[in-house]
This record gives sequence, C-alpha cells and structure tokens, in this order.
Amino acid sequence: MRMRKNKKLVVAALIMLSITTLTACGGKDKVEETAASGLPAVTANAGEAPTITAPSGTPPTTLETKDIIVGTGAEVLASSTLTVQYTLMTWSNGSIVESSWSSGQPATFPLAGVIAGWQQGLPGAKVGGRRLLVIPADLGYGPNGSGPIGANETLIFVVDIIGVS
Repeated sequence: MRMRKNKKLVVAALIMLSITTLTACGGKDKVEETAASGLPAVTANAGEAPTITAPSGTPPTTLETKDIIVGTGAEVLASSTLTVQYTLMTWSNGSIVESSWSSGQPATFPLAGVIAGWQQGLPGAKVGGRRLLVIPADLGYGPNGSGPIGANETLIFVVDIIGVS
C-alpha cells in the first residue's frame, strides 16, 4: 500500500512539474529569456512598435541575434531586398536614435547596401518575424560613427520583416 502511495505522489509531482514547465513557455517569457541572456528585453507584440529595455553592463563584442517572433513567410537571403520596420537604440545610453515606426513608413532597401551587422544578422529571418540584433561597432559604424551614432557604438536594432523580394 505504501508503495502505491509513493508512486501516486511521484506521478502527481511529475504532472505539476509538467504544468509549470508548459506554463513557462508562453509568449511573454520570450522577453524574459532575452533579458536573462544579457541582451535587452524586447516585446513580442506583432504589428506594433517594440518596447526595448535599456541595456546594462558590458556590450557583447560579437554579433548577437535573437528571434523575438519567428516568422513563417519568405526567408531573408543575402541577395534580398527587404521591407522592414525597425527601431535603433544605442547601447551606451539606452536611447532610441531612430525608428521607422515613428515615421509611419517602413523602410525598403537591398540587404547588400546596409551595415555588415544587418548583412550578417538578418539572413534566415522570415516575413512576419521580429529579430533583435546587437551589433558591435566593427559591424556597425566603426570608429567614426555616423550622424547621431557615436564612435565605437554598439547598436541595438529590433527589425520586423514585412516583405522580402
């Protein structure tokens, strides 16, 4: 009798563990997983401008990518022309520098014509997806910076892929 009771307790504990694990896989936890990895947290609200938490600590020295929303449409290739919505934040001060969401117009351009961090970080993303790119200066604007981007700045882009051709 005691063996059956213990077996029932083990089964009940496994069921509770499974429920807890499955509950933790919801969409909001994608934000927490990103933050837990040391990268800025990003909201997964498709069709709306993302909210990005200001980063802290030392920025990564290599390109970091994270799919916040996994797209299901056409895949980005190195030779693609993209239509995207994007937000750019600087690591050093956590401020938004630019956002196509603010202008109300998505941006369209050949991937081959933008900074190396985008060229290396966006292939494989799919239409309908949202990808976080944390781009070190050597793959961004380098030691000279560009406009409001200072020298040797680590860039944080959140890019929503709207179209690929």
